[in-house]
Amino acid sequence: MYFPSVTDLCLVDLHVASLVKSQVTSEPKQDSGTMSQQLLYRALVSAKWVSEAIKSSQAGLAVRLLDASWYLPKMKRDPRSEFEERHIPGAAFFDIDQCSDRTSPYDHMLPSAGDFAEYVGKLGVSSDSHVVVYDASDQGLFSAPRVWWMFRVFGHEAVSLLDGGLKNWLREGYPVSSGKSRPTPAEFHASLDKSMVKTHMDIKENIESCHFQVVDARAAGRFMGIEPEPREGIEPGHIPGSVNIPFTDFLTEEGLEKSPEKIRNLFQEKKVDLSKPLVATCGSGVTACHVALGAYLCGKPDVAIYDGAWVEWFMRAQPEHIISERKGKSQ
Repeated sequence: MYFPSVTDLCLVDLHVASLVKSQVTSEPKQDSGTMSQQLLYRALVSAKWVSEAIKSSQAGLAVRLLDASWYLPKMKRDPRSEFEERHIPGAAFFDIDQCSDRTSPYDHMLPSAGDFAEYVGKLGVSSDSHVVVYDASDQGLFSAPRVWWMFRVFGHEAVSLLDGGLKNWLREGYPVSSGKSRPTPAEFHASLDKSMVKTHMDIKENIESCHFQVVDARAAGRFMGIEPEPREGIEPGHIPGSVNIPFTDFLTEEGLEKSPEKIRNLFQEKKVDLSKPLVATCGSGVTACHVALGAYLCGKPDVAIYDGAWVEWFMRAQPEHIISERKGKSQ
């Protein structure tokens, strides 16, 4: 558990503490009731907050901004070159594909703790940093929650997301910079929390045991199997017993995160019980992290991610474990 320093507390809006108690107080808790005891680090910060934090950082305070923009190949966008053209002042670029297990056949799987520590250290992130992540997607936030989750998986709770991303930053009229970032390397310590990551075997066993709920964040058509997957050779469909909540359902039309009350209602409408174990999935482990974020905002910080996600599941699962309204998977 992260405890903020006086420096960190100075960076928080006067009307909001940087640590908030779990908001899930009326439901029974798992893990012997420990969740009700937990304090959750503030997951979302506003553009105004970041603007003030940038000014404070110039005085040496430990806030590190990371642009974690990432796009599917079909979108034909180059996030690194876009970063060099336009980014929030002081930000460094976090490459989700680069900071991954490069030996895996699946996209951007989690790196080792050592590799993660080395990578973010080179971006100027220390173990004392308050990390703020954003991306430049049209949705407001798209890939940034993946990096928010990665920091938490590796034991760093002092991480927040810029609500609305670069899109809202620009809409509110805040300045941007251009050029490459040249951060001063820092020392970062990482330790993997295995409870926050699920494997193919975990998901396979859960089909019979139903130990945890599975929420899929892909678009409804892909989940049902009636719209194509963006990756060649991968057919659409879903894991048996999983529930679909597209990641865009967590966002307002402006690209901001919906309120905890609306998110809680969203889970309830899908009959997802936040008092019970929950695992999120998607196409390749990126937008699944919106489910984890939404649950976190409702006071549930322990949502695990199926890192291999649909790509791994489709490649490894038996045909009967591919639920689709159309093609599915042949023998």
